[in-house]
Order: sequence, then structure tokens, then C-alpha cells
Amino acid sequence: MAEQTRSTLLPTQSEVARAVAVAAGRERPDIVFTNARVVNVITQEIMETAVAVAGRLIAGVDPSYAACDAQTVIDLNGAYVAPGLIDGHLHVESSLVTPAAYAAAVVPRGVTGIVWDPHEIANVAGTAGLAWCMQASRALPMSVWFDIPSCVPSTSLETAGARIGVEKIAKLLKNPAVVGVGELMSFDAAIAGDPDVLARAFLGQEYGVVVDGHAPGISGRRTQAYLAGGVGSDHECTILEEAHEKLRAGAFLMIREGSATRNLGTLLPLLTAEHADRIGFVTDDRLPEDLLADGGVDCLVRYAIEHQVPPALAVRAASWNTARYFGLSRRGAVAPGFFADLIVLTELVGFRAHSVYHEGTLVAREGALQIASRTPAIETSALKAVRHSVTVPRVHAARLAVPATDGAEIRVIRPVAEQILTTEERVPATVRNGCAVADAERDIAKLVCVERHGHNGNVAVGFVTGFGMRRGAIAGTVAHDHHNVMAMGLDDGDIATAVERLGEIGGGFVVVDQGSVIAELALPVAGLLSEAPIESVDSTMRAVDSAARDLGINWPAVFMTLSFLGLPVIPELRLTDHGLIDVERGAVVPVVVAP
Repeated sequence: MAEQTRSTLLPTQSEVARAVAVAAGRERPDIVFTNARVVNVITQEIMETAVAVAGRLIAGVDPSYAACDAQTVIDLNGAYVAPGLIDGHLHVESSLVTPAAYAAAVVPRGVTGIVWDPHEIANVAGTAGLAWCMQASRALPMSVWFDIPSCVPSTSLETAGARIGVEKIAKLLKNPAVVGVGELMSFDAAIAGDPDVLARAFLGQEYGVVVDGHAPGISGRRTQAYLAGGVGSDHECTILEEAHEKLRAGAFLMIREGSATRNLGTLLPLLTAEHADRIGFVTDDRLPEDLLADGGVDCLVRYAIEHQVPPALAVRAASWNTARYFGLSRRGAVAPGFFADLIVLTELVGFRAHSVYHEGTLVAREGALQIASRTPAIETSALKAVRHSVTVPRVHAARLAVPATDGAEIRVIRPVAEQILTTEERVPATVRNGCAVADAERDIAKLVCVERHGHNGNVAVGFVTGFGMRRGAIAGTVAHDHHNVMAMGLDDGDIATAVERLGEIGGGFVVVDQGSVIAELALPVAGLLSEAPIESVDSTMRAVDSAARDLGINWPAVFMTLSFLGLPVIPELRLTDHGLIDVERGAVVPVVVAP
């Protein structure tokens, strides 16, 4: 895997020497911002001052620099200068677009850095997929750091496209762009003391990086045991008590606001001066529609300020705190010697960036990029790894049948609104011709998972409720984290048609009604990403969502919710290609419960 050079992530000695010379008055600054109100996230105050920039670095922050004979003087007339925002945990894959298209959406909003855990592509294409991510992220108008996925696959109860073991993770941690071990999703195994899982956590200590967590709903001794293994953070808290307990136990709390998972409103009361240095803002998974309408991590800052959080504290949660947690040297603050990652805003309420600078270069103004991402060179092996990744078996009606007798009960998955949690329900089966079937009148749809990596051709069937579906089928190859095909429908023939069409287009999302494909979005990069601009992807995705609503579906972000129904590390009930998974027991359970 080609590595980035450390000089792209840290300043050179000559850059630092020049910043010192400018700060001391021996050389002219490149840029001076005068009449500025700086958001000081370190002391949590607003300062009326001037900011001098030397190359990629801030040379000094002091009113005296207003008198400098700089090459460029920008009078801000009282506008605010805040540090560029850093999203501390996300999966670019959930944006459905390439890193360059993602940057085009979030950089104009003030996001100048992200920490990407690319375990979606890793579960499809392994280390070659990770190479593609790193190479595709070069030459962007923002900084990209990486967590190396720790759970590929997330459990033994699914078929992923690749496996990444401890030795491979250790090798990848040597890359200078890597800042952590990705979210340790096998939290039950970690708590149980599984040697292989604990070895992955111990790599953080061995290589001097953080280990990110993923432990929804745990408490008491389970929390203590999980964090004792070396995990440093958690972004899965959904209730205030759970989040407070994890803070007390020393975890860095990542408050998440994604497309399907919205936890900010619930957890915001914790963002006080008391916890000022232990909370970071993250987006985790955001769809194009939300990125274009509300932005990336800037939307959390905006919401927090609108709900009476002091602006410096809100900005700090998306800059200084995140930078310190990950050890991102010279990032996250407007201070001497720091990289000149800066946002200029006329008002803090509303938090809309007027201008954005990345490492001293103007990269966006008034919502538009001012500098285009260069097309990076990507190795042939990496390109091949993310192409033609969808191989699906023929799904005949017999493979979708669920034998059942009259009077039998079935286990049904019910998703929890605005969360990725599910609950298990047991209801009487609707039985026809000796099989349990979907029933629109009872809001019970058939849920299907089809292995798509060409390993075994598994097909598993279950049932789901809560979507309001009346007819047809939907399906997608975005399915955390194995990314097999997840399909939901009322008609077995429509489900089969949807699965077959995904194989033809190389992955994506499809909607089928009465045997015909009525809407689709192709995602040919690993079955996860489009190479089109994000506005085009958003437009097509809206048409797909509209077609799904025409089938009666009334659930928001339905395809993202569908994608999480196959994630066997989030309670309670999930479906993978291995079958119906009871997450608490870590076992496959029967769909039909005999009378």
C-alpha cells in the first residue's frame, strides 16, 4: 500500500522556522486577518484580535499583527474566525460518493478534516480496498486521517468479502495517515476476554494510537471490562444515563448525529464546561440528502449553538477536543504554530461559513469550492479490488420459502425510530400453502439477505415490521458491515427481481413493483459508491426513495435503516446470510417458533 509522507501531515522544519520569523517580526506574513473575532476553543472565549499566517501555519494571534505589511491583508470587519472543523468518526461510504465528491459537499461548510474508518469498503475488498480509500483521498482540499478497521468481518455470524487479522492491522498502523484502530465492534467478545479481540485493542498501546469503541447499551461491569481492554471512545450512546456512565469511566464520548441515528438532542445536556474536554461531535453515517441540506459535522455545531451551548464550547467539540483525542498535532485551534485551517463566519448563530481556509489556502467561499480536487493516481490492484464486486446467486421462490404450520409463531424484527437498535417481536404467522408469508395488512414484510461476494451463495430469510409496506420490494448492497444484499418485500418474485438487478448494475439500490424495476441507483465502486457528483447522486436517490414511498413505505431514510438490519453487533435481532441472529446470545435462532 502506497503511503502518504509524514511531511504532508506535519510541518517541515523550514515551515516552522518561517512561522517563527513572521511571529517575531523578522519576515512578512503571507496573510493577515484584521478586525477579527477569534473563537478561542482553548480558553473558551471570543477575542478581538488579528491573525497572521505564514505559509501553511498560523504565525501569531495578537492585535499587533494588524500593523504588519503582509502580502495580503483581509479586513474582516468584526467577522468571526474559528478553527476548521474535524469530524472524528465517519464512514465516507455512507455518503454514497467518492472522497472528492464528499469533500465538495462538506468543505464549503467549514469541515477541514475527517477521521475515516473505512470498514465498509474493507469488508468488501480488504486491504486493497483500504489502499483505494487512502489513494483516493490524496490532494483533497481537506485533511483525511484513517482508523484501521478492527472487525473485518464484524462477527463470525456473517460472510464478508475479506478478512483482516491482527498482523495485517499492525502493518497498516505504520502508515502516517493512520491515527487509530477502528471501532471495536465485537464488544461482547472483548468483554468475554477473547484473546484475538483483545489483541486488536492492544495494538493501540503497541503503536501509540487510540482504539475507538462501539458498545451500544452496555453498563456496569460490562462497561468497565470493555474499557479496561484499552478502548478509548464510544459513539453508540442513545440515552443520557449510558453516556454519563461512559464519561465517568474515562471514555471520550462521541456524540453522533447521522441520517438514521440522531442522538445529539438527547445527549446535548452533557456538553457543559464540566465535560468540556471529553466530548466530540461526529456524523458516523450521513446520506447525500442530509449532507447537502444540513452539512457534515457543522450541523452539530449549529444545533448546539441554537440550543444555548456557548459557541466556543460547541466549536471545541468539533475541533480541539477531537484533535487532542486523536493526537492530531497542530490542529483544532486558532493558535500560533497551528495549521491555518480556518473558518470565517459573519455570525456564530446559524454557523454558516463565509470563507474556508485549509493549511493557509482559500478553499471555499460563500458555499462553493475555490479549489478543485486533483485526480489522484490509484494503483491498478486497488482499482480492480473495488470493481465488479457483486456476484449474486439466482434466487428462486423455493429459496425464499419459510415452512410453517398453522398456529406457529414467527420472530419479527422491529427497528427503533431514529436509532440503529431493533427489538424482537413474536407474532402469529400468516400461513399459506405450508409457508409463513408476508402480510401487508399486518405490516409484516419478508426480509432477505443474499451473500454477494461469491463465496457461498447463502440466502437467509426473516420478517420485519414497522415500514408500512403495501406491495413490491426494495433491495440494496449497502448492508453494514458485510455488505451483502438486503432485500425487503411483500412479493417473492419482486424480491428475486430486485436481487438479480443489483447483480446486473454492480450494486446499489433498486425498487421493484409487479416484476418491473421502477427506480435504481447504481453504486459500482464496491457496491457502495457512485463516481457521480453528490448532487446527481442525491437527485437519483430522492427518486429511489420516492419510488419506495409509492410502495407504502413510510419510514425515513429507509435504505439506510434496511442496511443496518443486517448488522449483528447491535441488539436485539438481525438478519445476515447465516440466518436470523439473536445478538444478545450471539447465535442463529429459528424464524419459526413451533406451536
